[in-house]
Amino acid sequence: MEPAAVGIRLASTVVTPLVRKLFARPGPGAALVDEPVRIDSLVSFTGERRKLTDKDLRGLAAELVRQAVRAGERPLPADEEQAVVHALADTLHALGDLTLTDVEAVELGHEQLARSLRRAAAAATGDPARDLSADATYGYERLLTATCLHVLNFFTQRSAFVAHTLVRQSRRQAELIAKVDELIRRDPLPGAEDAAFEQRYLEYVAKRHGKLTIFGIDLANSPGKWPLDAAYMSLMATPRDEAPADDIQPGDDWREILGKQLEQEEPHPADQALATHDRVLLRGEAGSGKTTLVQWLAVSAARQDLDERMAYLYDRVPYVLPLRTLTRHGERLPAPRDFLAAVGSPLAGEQPGGWEARVLTARRALLLVDGIDEVPDAERARTRAWLADLMDAYPGNRWLVTSRPSAVREDWLADEEFTELTLAPMRGPDVAAFIGRWHAAATTGAPDDDAELTAYESQLLAAVRAKPDLGRLATNPLMCGLICALHRDRRGFLPLGRKDLYTAALSMLLLRRDRERHMGMPELREEPQLQVLQRLAYWLIRNGRTELDRSRAETIIADALPAVPELAALGAAPAVYDHFLQRSGLLSEPGPDTAVFVHRTFQDFLGARAAVDEGDFGMLARHAADDQWEDVIRMAVAQARPRERAEILRDLLARGDSLRDAPRARVHLLAAACLEHAAELDPAVRAEVERRTAELVPPRDAADARKLGAVGPMVLDLLPGPDGLTENEALNVAIAATHVPSDAAIPFLARFVHHPAQIVRSQLMWGWHRFDCRLYADQIVRHLDDGETHFTLRGDEQVEQVERLGLRPKHLDVRGTVTSPATSRLIEACEPTFLMLSRPLAHLTDGALSTLAGVAELRLFDSVEPWALSRIPADAPLRTLGLFNSTRRVTDLHLLDRWQGLEWVVFGDEDGPRSAADWEALSRLPRLRRLDLPADVLDRAPAGFSLPQVTELWLALEDAWAPAAKAAARLFPSVRRVLVREMRRQSSLPYLARAQAGFSERDLDLRSWPVD
Repeated sequence: MEPAAVGIRLASTVVTPLVRKLFARPGPGAALVDEPVRIDSLVSFTGERRKLTDKDLRGLAAELVRQAVRAGERPLPADEEQAVVHALADTLHALGDLTLTDVEAVELGHEQLARSLRRAAAAATGDPARDLSADATYGYERLLTATCLHVLNFFTQRSAFVAHTLVRQSRRQAELIAKVDELIRRDPLPGAEDAAFEQRYLEYVAKRHGKLTIFGIDLANSPGKWPLDAAYMSLMATPRDEAPADDIQPGDDWREILGKQLEQEEPHPADQALATHDRVLLRGEAGSGKTTLVQWLAVSAARQDLDERMAYLYDRVPYVLPLRTLTRHGERLPAPRDFLAAVGSPLAGEQPGGWEARVLTARRALLLVDGIDEVPDAERARTRAWLADLMDAYPGNRWLVTSRPSAVREDWLADEEFTELTLAPMRGPDVAAFIGRWHAAATTGAPDDDAELTAYESQLLAAVRAKPDLGRLATNPLMCGLICALHRDRRGFLPLGRKDLYTAALSMLLLRRDRERHMGMPELREEPQLQVLQRLAYWLIRNGRTELDRSRAETIIADALPAVPELAALGAAPAVYDHFLQRSGLLSEPGPDTAVFVHRTFQDFLGARAAVDEGDFGMLARHAADDQWEDVIRMAVAQARPRERAEILRDLLARGDSLRDAPRARVHLLAAACLEHAAELDPAVRAEVERRTAELVPPRDAADARKLGAVGPMVLDLLPGPDGLTENEALNVAIAATHVPSDAAIPFLARFVHHPAQIVRSQLMWGWHRFDCRLYADQIVRHLDDGETHFTLRGDEQVEQVERLGLRPKHLDVRGTVTSPATSRLIEACEPTFLMLSRPLAHLTDGALSTLAGVAELRLFDSVEPWALSRIPADAPLRTLGLFNSTRRVTDLHLLDRWQGLEWVVFGDEDGPRSAADWEALSRLPRLRRLDLPADVLDRAPAGFSLPQVTELWLALEDAWAPAAKAAARLFPSVRRVLVREMRRQSSLPYLARAQAGFSERDLDLRSWPVD
């Protein structure tokens, strides 16, 4: 059979992910079976395994039709496209009515299966194509036939498909699909150039970014690159965690505005950030995994074989735009048509004219802009303007921009509606998982070697847990990989400080690598190689770059060679350059004739070494407020001799003294952070640094507090309290101490456990996850069970500590990272009166549900399953009920009037009453005084409806104020206070709109704060 006869020529990468959604995934333990399986038991839109709704099924059919049109097939009549969608959806729905088994279906073949489906659909609801024209019927039949081919291929690839059954037919389906894919590549239909090129481009992206270098595994006989799927580890990100202090009003209950001065949200998977936000600015320290995340998102989008977590990337076209490459020569940042050429893609010359504009205009692009911090400070304003222009020209696409934390100010992209997130440090379980993956990737297959590797893994896990200094270093993927590599290379012995780790890593790469690979290269000492490499690094730092041309690198090497004659054994500058590139493991070429250090950390360390050698302490001080120099200065202090170290720190203090306000504080805090690396230092200089740091204590706000805590354990000796501090000062001191990356902070924090301010005690509870779980529980958490402190639990280990200590907190916030059994046990034991729950009620035991009969304040958060208010005991004394990002799935919101004591109902920014029955239920709450809801639901209220009992209204406003104000005035005639949360960060609301709305000036409390 000719592939063209199969039906519409849709590539397998397009159809396969859609077809898989038609069928439920096998449960745990699924394996090969002895008997065929009926098709109706496999579909995902009927029966107990229902996952797709009828609406979802129609959406899937619509996507198949859309992709067919994009592929260049004969276009459907404009007024019949939706009719074809409905016909296809009705036909696919008949999969649930077939009595065929999977084996019988494969025996039939795809054409006969298509006919069977059409007959089954006709028997149920009439011929799906009965109202279609001849052209539309032709398109419908071809698309159905192509879909059935992929359905059969899905059956043959299921793990539960009968073993050794129908091998010939299975191969035939796969061969036919491969022929269709090849035909699309070789002979695209007229108008389908975009689809054909896009397929090639996505394959290229998947291969280009589908490998990851795991530091230290490229020794001995191991490959240098590893599949991203095997090496990638999910990273966590936290949102900006403070809100303006003036959002807190006298008399506000802290639970009403939960966490306004605490950190508000739990870290969430970073690869999910773009699922809920179209534009994200992601900050992260060097080595925290920003570039790895960019690779993961690009490859996931390119492959299109997405699980439920990553489904938001379906039909997205990824562009990976590393700014260090785009700005290498200071040239103008590229227009979309030049994206591929600017990053050196070999496909740049093949893209159809205007393809990139069509992708962007269709809002299908995933733009991954990596490394704002690698753009020189003077060029960042130009970079921001470039981003803004692209977003203005092509709205609706998804953007991820990465940066080191201090490279750009807070709200740098706020005007472009970016959400700011920060990659969280790896926690204990993350470190253990990373160590396991590293050693699994390093496995060679030789029994003796692998047994030794397993022993090293266990030894290192124990060392990281037992040695606080080592644990503090292993907080990001780069450092954790470096520790794993050195631990194996040194047969279980590790240096402890950052400087010693980097020194050992350089030695391992420069000396051990070629020896272990038996390269037969000339024996070279480490020092001459470092002398040349540090000159390359220092040139990059001084010029604000992270890449340099080969010609520039060879010039620098040639200038250095007369002073390091030992390298003459390699030859002239080009040969030395090739040696570093191919043998050292420290340099790589991201593009033709372009050199970079394999990681910015090594560039900074070697650049600092050069600065110390050349005595450029004044230059270090002059750049102390530049984020690109922070690690350079720290490592310069670490590598300097005692006198040089004192001179560097004096220069830093003098530089800070010459500045004002924030820059002054930043430089002085940098000097304080350098003390950690100063093994020997003049006591007078140390005292001067501590005196300047003491001037920053207590911190003025939460942001300053976090920066102070990041300096390290030395700030604990400077932090005051709790006696003599105001409530706000005590809170900021507690924030600073909970951000000190050391268990040494635990005894200091224990001094605050009886502080009279509940918000201070809550900050202690919030910081638990950053420290040793049991030690923190014994010294701090056990004292916080006072009937008021809000207990936030993030994992089963914390629940186990609460149980061990016999604590019974009444205010619980149980996150989705706590398992259902642990959640149920906790609720049953504590009988809370206040509960925030991020887990479906259906997952709780009957005992836990019955315990909710004592809850007065209940908040229910995100759920992937439908909610049912009927699970909440009708006799619960509820006064407050919050439903966040869930009520569109609440099937019985009309039951709200079961709790006649409700005084306050809160809906999330995307939720709210949608039907007349929902609004009527609110009207039957006699004590309802306060209502929080999004403004866009106000126009859903029935005509003539009002809620006269409501006196306080909080609105989440996304669009214009005037229409919402008029609707609010009509619905809430007795309101006395209105608070507007402006979700788009508008600076003000016009007075005229207020007056016209029927509210007086005193009625309104109009404020803005970030709600993302």
